[in-house]
Amino acid sequence: MRRFLRWSLRLLLALIVLAMLLLGAGWWWFHPAFTVTKGIVYTQRHGKELTLDVVKPAHPSGSGILVMVSGRWQSDPRKFQPWLGASFLRKGHTLFAVSHLSQPEASVQEIVEDVHRAARFVRHHAKEYGIDPDRLGVFGGSSGGHLSLMLATRGGPGDPAAADPVDRESSAVQAATVFYPVTDLLNLGPSTENLHDGGPPKSFVNSFGPKAAELSEWKKIGHEISPIFHVTKALPPVFIAHGDADTLVPLEQSTRFRDTASKLGREVLLTVRPGEKHGWRTMIWDAHLFAAWMAERLR
Repeated sequence: MRRFLRWSLRLLLALIVLAMLLLGAGWWWFHPAFTVTKGIVYTQRHGKELTLDVVKPAHPSGSGILVMVSGRWQSDPRKFQPWLGASFLRKGHTLFAVSHLSQPEASVQEIVEDVHRAARFVRHHAKEYGIDPDRLGVFGGSSGGHLSLMLATRGGPGDPAAADPVDRESSAVQAATVFYPVTDLLNLGPSTENLHDGGPPKSFVNSFGPKAAELSEWKKIGHEISPIFHVTKALPPVFIAHGDADTLVPLEQSTRFRDTASKLGREVLLTVRPGEKHGWRTMIWDAHLFAAWMAERLR
């Protein structure tokens, strides 16, 4: 009995030590060395300053990642914490956490315009931030995924005649990683947001401006801001992770986007998480995969 108790005690102590080592390793992984500069104003909207935070790793590789701080097309700079980007920082990516004015104070169309401005702003200041302007990626989930794909599909040259030099820059990105993105606002499929009346998502009727209430106008608006309608041969590589039990943004939003891109010979990698809904516990592992994939694409 004494021998059994001693063995049990040793096993318990070994398990405690192992647990402490694992916790310590986890804490270490999610707390890489970095510097952060908060609240850089990249534009204004309706009299409000829109800001981004710059998170620079200890050993930057020269690549930059725009992080769309957005859910339900609502944004709050305080929602982004650097530890969330640990996998990206450990790969040497400099992060730019982009916040926008939330709907309905700003329409989704205006939000799209503002994230394009953020991309132009970062590219204009690339030398200052220590990144290569031709190695810029974007990352986001849900509405942040939608905004990411709007940059991937519609990013492009600025206005060479613009008075503001930032607006002369390109808003194009060279790679995108996204979770469960909205890609087609005109065909929401089996989404719980679909009123099946051909109009906007039911929780966002007021999020696209007053003209969206008219079906004929909504068709124009929805087409303009749906990434799936703007896929071209210029589409950069895209990596999507999506759960097949997602009822808010159904998986078909991603499969149809992938298939559309494939017809044009563009790279869209789709990882399907069986049984997962709109978010899952192991998303941090998917972020790790995103970071490694992005490092390959932004060499």
